[in-house]
Amino acid sequence: MKDVMLSARAKAAVALALDEDLADATGTGTRWCDATSEALVDPSVVATGQIYAKGAGCTVSGTTVAKAVFQKVDPSVKVKILVKDGAAVKPGEPILVFRGKAKSILAAERTALNFMQRMCATASLAAKFVAAVKRYGTLILDTRKTTPGLRVFEKYAVLCGGGTNHRMGMYDRILMKDNHRKLWKGGDGSRLDEAVAAARRAFPKLAVEVEVESIDECKSALKARPEWIMLDNMDLADMKKCVRLAKGISKTEASGGITLDRAKAVAATGVTAISLGCLTHSAGSVDLTLEWKAD
Repeated sequence: MKDVMLSARAKAAVALALDEDLADATGTGTRWCDATSEALVDPSVVATGQIYAKGAGCTVSGTTVAKAVFQKVDPSVKVKILVKDGAAVKPGEPILVFRGKAKSILAAERTALNFMQRMCATASLAAKFVAAVKRYGTLILDTRKTTPGLRVFEKYAVLCGGGTNHRMGMYDRILMKDNHRKLWKGGDGSRLDEAVAAARRAFPKLAVEVEVESIDECKSALKARPEWIMLDNMDLADMKKCVRLAKGISKTEASGGITLDRAKAVAATGVTAISLGCLTHSAGSVDLTLEWKAD
């Protein structure tokens, strides 16, 4: 699992988030400003502190992002990561510690926490789903239902929780969903093999996935041997039949409103993977605390 901060998009998002919180008050375009700290905190004051989770069940994600935030504000701030991304922590267990100018820490702390709180929540939710289906070896996939501009962080957090990334965007896989099918030759569900063939001709290097809503549609798509069949909002009985039909031909992905309570039963059908929009659109935030003291 590569450090998310190696991504150019991640670096740009950190800079944008800091600019949102510390907009240039001087009008010179040369520096950010925390007006309260500028007015009240002596520039010579140095502080030390740490970030930790207050509640149980936290899977860590975003430590290098928090470090990047602090050091973007002030490169002299020293940050030590104590718990690696992907590890579980107990309440009160320090995740990272820092030392530097108090003014710099005050300027960076909320942005650092905002990133980590959301990333830890996504990682923690992904970890729960992964644990629920572990005995079946079912992959837990994310989706494109991410916060605009923050996809790189949210998909990284899914990896931290033991999940697997689906396509990163619309450019790296063919995924024929219901609206694509409606716009392709009238949406004839009996001709999905022709749609697969057309997609392959246009983009021969991309994997092809087809969303199906019935056993007959699954049979039609399988004639062209797509890499993936998405079983959309199917009941368990039909899902099992489609999995049997696809065996040795295509991987199968269950999708559509699957809850943590239902995940185990869905995995038991034999599907290759379960995709979940909730990992990134409904995970919320983990309660993290940053505590520090002036020297």
